[in-house]
Amino acid sequence: MAATHADSKRITEMIELQNLSKTFQSNGKEVKAVDSVSLTVNEGEICVFLGPSGCGKSTTLKMINRLIMPTSGKVLINGEDTTDLDEVTLRRNIGYVIQQIGLFPNMTIEENIVVVPKLLGWDKQRCHDRARELMSMIKLEPKQYLHRYPRELSGGQQQR
Repeated sequence: MAATHADSKRITEMIELQNLSKTFQSNGKEVKAVDSVSLTVNEGEICVFLGPSGCGKSTTLKMINRLIMPTSGKVLINGEDTTDLDEVTLRRNIGYVIQQIGLFPNMTIEENIVVVPKLLGWDKQRCHDRARELMSMIKLEPKQYLHRYPRELSGGQQQR
């Protein structure tokens, strides 16, 4: 059977939230932090959660990578229910930018970048190459910034 043009344009659902909710107890009352959110993010798409403080953005992100469990609903990553996945493996495969700057102040920018690759057993050259690649992607010249410490960068540069 020959592949059709439609097959080559198949959309892959990378992240899917199905009626995701989270309820917390506060002063003896139930507070809905997230209320029945359904969302599909396809492979290659960029998704931004935007809203006022306290509307559930961070709570939703924490449910996606299982830092907190939903009260109800499902999170699917590449079609798999995340409750069936090992949480460490899940988190290693999800990029997550925290709101606060999370750099180790006693380490250079390159050392900060390669913390996880080193834990994964990457060799020194592969780590260095990846650090240079990532710095170029965020428009910071590797030769100029990789050997600096976080305190030597602006807040915006640190966040990138």
